[in-house]
Amino acid sequence: MRDSAVVRCSGAELLWYPPGHGGGPLPLQDAVQRAQLQQLLRSGKAPVIFAVPGTEVRLQQLRFSAKQKRHVAKSLPYTMEEEFASDIDELHFSSLPLREDKFAVAATEHARVAHWLALLEDFPGIKQWVPEPLLLPWREGELTLVVEAGLVVARFGEYDGFAVETELFPAMLAALDLAGLNALIIYGHDQAADSGLAPAELRDKLQWRQGGFGSALLLSREAPRALNLLQGRYGPKLPLDRWWRQWRWPAAALSTAFLLQVVAAYADYRQLDAENLRLRQDIETVYRLAVPEGAVADPERQLRNKLGQLRGSGQETGLLGLIEQVGQAVQAQPNTRIRSLTFSGARGDLRLNLLAPDFKVVEQLRSKLNQDGLQTTVESSNAEGSRVRARMKIQAGPL
Repeated sequence: MRDSAVVRCSGAELLWYPPGHGGGPLPLQDAVQRAQLQQLLRSGKAPVIFAVPGTEVRLQQLRFSAKQKRHVAKSLPYTMEEEFASDIDELHFSSLPLREDKFAVAATEHARVAHWLALLEDFPGIKQWVPEPLLLPWREGELTLVVEAGLVVARFGEYDGFAVETELFPAMLAALDLAGLNALIIYGHDQAADSGLAPAELRDKLQWRQGGFGSALLLSREAPRALNLLQGRYGPKLPLDRWWRQWRWPAAALSTAFLLQVVAAYADYRQLDAENLRLRQDIETVYRLAVPEGAVADPERQLRNKLGQLRGSGQETGLLGLIEQVGQAVQAQPNTRIRSLTFSGARGDLRLNLLAPDFKVVEQLRSKLNQDGLQTTVESSNAEGSRVRARMKIQAGPL
């Protein structure tokens, strides 16, 4: 990981390894070192990884059924409940899906996460928290150890490893399946003491190398997919607070404009509703002037129907058309005048009462109206003094 920076925690002290730094760790209590790391985080020129102390994290690989895989985050605590002395609610779990139904799992206490967050408060932007055993170099068939400060950090798989005190290492080593082990690689500073950690059957596979954790980092490769502890409640969050500070005034202006638009639209609606009510009342008043009697259901539609009857529609002749034709025919007959007329919109006929000089004029009028395309019949006629009163029924269309 020569291209990455690694931050480690030693108690309440933070140390770091700059990119390409193979020596000992540099203290972040030093103002110069703090400034360099902060500048690196701001520039984003190199990844920065927090090495979660191996003594505080438990690494394991678990299998889940297809049904369980959909709820790994919820089922993990109950799957590993019996392996921890702490209450399950006090533990934080992170997982990474591997091949088929296997998952790499890391578990630690929420209290430890809170402690590390407080230590890293001055270094925002560290997005990867990787257990430190998984930062060591490793290849299939190898066991890699770093021995320093009374601790042994070990990695024996792609997502397997641990960190324990030197005195406890033999017991941890005895619990591992070393049947396929090809090489035991130890990074340390005291070859004799470090080599003594290996059991006799592994001495011929031992490779001791001068250096510590920083030296091992130079030979380690970036994992294609890191097991990151920043998951769940500690996962990346949207910068809502920063967004709110940037957009609160435009948002307030937009909200005010929207509210004003709603108020204006409501005022227009009330005004239009009142205008609509007034217009309907006016229409009903007009309808009553034209049709004093009868039920009023939809005055506008009823008036339109009445006008349709008067005007006619399509090839049909309405009242006005009939009156025009009849009036012209009556006017052409001398000394003839209309006494009264009635029109039935339902039947579409006009009944005409008129006075004529004699019966001959009445018959001439009937013939003329029939010639004009109207169905005309004389319903009655009788003498009234020296004149004749006649009643005619007239409809549009020929006989």
